[in-house]
Amino acid sequence: MSIVTMRASLTDNDIRTLIKGPTQEDRAQAAHKICRCIDEGQLSPEERAHAEGIMQVMAADAAVLVRRALAVALKNSPKLPREIANKLARDVDTIALPIVLNSPSLTDADLVEIVKACPPNKQIAVASRESLSPTVTGAIAKFAVQEAVGRALANDNAVFDDDGLETTLTRFAGVSTITATMVHRNELPLAITEKLVSLVAGEAFDYLVNNHELPPQVAIDLAMGARERVTIDIVEQAAKQKDIGRFVQQLNLNGRLNPSLLMRGLCLGHIEFVEHAMAELAGIPHGRMWLLVHDSGPLGLKAAFDRAGLPPRLFPSFRAAVEVYHSIEREGTSLDRITFRKRMLERTLTLFQSVPKDDLDYLLEKLDASGLQNVRTSAALS
Repeated sequence: MSIVTMRASLTDNDIRTLIKGPTQEDRAQAAHKICRCIDEGQLSPEERAHAEGIMQVMAADAAVLVRRALAVALKNSPKLPREIANKLARDVDTIALPIVLNSPSLTDADLVEIVKACPPNKQIAVASRESLSPTVTGAIAKFAVQEAVGRALANDNAVFDDDGLETTLTRFAGVSTITATMVHRNELPLAITEKLVSLVAGEAFDYLVNNHELPPQVAIDLAMGARERVTIDIVEQAAKQKDIGRFVQQLNLNGRLNPSLLMRGLCLGHIEFVEHAMAELAGIPHGRMWLLVHDSGPLGLKAAFDRAGLPPRLFPSFRAAVEVYHSIEREGTSLDRITFRKRMLERTLTLFQSVPKDDLDYLLEKLDASGLQNVRTSAALS
């Protein structure tokens, strides 16, 4: 719509009503109609200047209804000038909040100033915007009230950098609603995850350890029950690590990389963990260990097993479990992680006579957790 079309759509009476309408309601209706035409029009520079002059008149109107008509009609429009958007953002809430929450005309610098200078309702509106940069979330973390900080943390499109999260923890470390909301963010830096481990409990703690990468030492401490609140299985933690090699190195340094742990990992189908663990014990690169473990001949796996220093009595069960893993892969059936683990457990339970009692108890517990009680009963009665 050009300005010519816009003017054709507006009557002289619309402009007169905006300026001298008999009631606030009449002027607000005229303002809304004019704003819609401005928003939909294709304007030249001169026409834009003329439209901005009209908007300035509306923004300065003494009637709240007129200013609100301007704010509501152009809250999502890039045609609302930044100067007017900032003026409306400092108005009463019914006018300001639609602008603060939505206006693309407000820059990061504008939003930071709103967070620093405006009352809680406007801070919360900033935190609720469709997307937020680290510059804005950093200001929210430093200056905003608790509810605004929580709203920003819960906003999937609000990007926090490490400093913003650190500031949040410094201010609200003792506030469970804040720490729990932080735990449920899609991604967290390792340094923040490590701090949250000591700050959260219950469901938030479980979510943290099950959905975020933990620093190796923290994961190991949890897995070994060094922290009283929960015991997390080392094998399950290994599967969540981005750097499994570093994780198994920490396990080895702490004396936890034992044959029982490798057997558990293998029977649960965590073959990558087993490969890295054997490579660490053998002192060879992971790629070379992978070739030995998956060698189709009779000597590769035995050489890998011996090089890793694993006990000979365990080799028959170990070899059989590897063969089970390969047989499931050869079937070519697409299996999700849980189904694959169930299949591994079902088949490796036939090896239970060669597995130490502690490992057998562990496997049976995993069967119960997977809903395979019938298999568990059959194995126990064999």
